[in-house]
Amino acid sequence: MNIQHEQHGKRGAFFIEQDGEWIAEMTYVRSGDGEFTIDHTEIDESLRGQGIGYDLIDEAVKFARADALKIKATCPFAKKVLERSEEYDDVKA
Repeated sequence: MNIQHEQHGKRGAFFIEQDGEWIAEMTYVRSGDGEFTIDHTEIDESLRGQGIGYDLIDEAVKFARADALKIKATCPFAKKVLERSEEYDDVKA
């Protein structure tokens, strides 16, 4: 699956597109200098159980590391994953 990234102003998303529709998405908002907040994750039922949510988190972390950003999360899924994984400590706000 090819995860894409779009950013428009302060809002952005990591997503998987199929036939012109987003079938998986993780959205965020730039919440200050040097950080962004993941506010929503949604995965189509056809992709559930395949680890796509974790793949989206990994892409967000790669983006944060490349741009020296920190991540916060109000999305329950993203918040849980970030809090439970030490491998993301360098990007947690």
